[in-house]
Amino acid sequence: MRARPLTLIQDELVDYDKAMERMTDLVGQRQRDERPDTLWLLSHPSVYTIGRRTPTAHLPDPSRGIPVMETGRGGQLTYHGPGQLVGYLIVKLGADEGIVDYVREVELRLVEALGKLGLPAERRDTPPGSELLTGVWTAETGRKIVSIGMRQSRGVTSHGFALNVDGDLTPWDWAVACGMPDVDMTSLKRELGDTAMDDVRATVAGAFEAS
Repeated sequence: MRARPLTLIQDELVDYDKAMERMTDLVGQRQRDERPDTLWLLSHPSVYTIGRRTPTAHLPDPSRGIPVMETGRGGQLTYHGPGQLVGYLIVKLGADEGIVDYVREVELRLVEALGKLGLPAERRDTPPGSELLTGVWTAETGRKIVSIGMRQSRGVTSHGFALNVDGDLTPWDWAVACGMPDVDMTSLKRELGDTAMDDVRATVAGAFEAS
């Protein structure tokens, strides 16, 4: 894996629509070489986000009261909420890289971070004809703990990953996550017991060479 130091931005809860506005600004700055490669760590109030290919049947019942917002990233439905660590990656790719290459790097860096936190994890290759198995799974229980959805525009990446730390997992059961009806979403708290968000932030930042 190539060395790729990032500049770190950290926030607490940021509304999803406000975060998208700022992310768009950060991407524009990176495209114009006005800022370095950046990792933005934050969390969102409860919201479902969907990609352009998300089937209506995968959406939650509106009576649950959690808003659903369409997003420009790749991938299917994802839930965001308190207790989840979201990382937006604004990175200018090399001439020899594509977005799929970078997503694989993101997976491996998160596997490294989870290992340092005491949770063996793995990325998975997608069998032909299957829904994309982008993300990170626990090695022992086979549950999904990280969702990843990214895109690139003019050579710069946007969106990123969502790592479940200690939030309520129930909303995942109210919709079809990641286009996989049988997926079992998990969190660090479910797998390991109480885990401090500050420790997770620091470990993830370190895995991405972000400071």
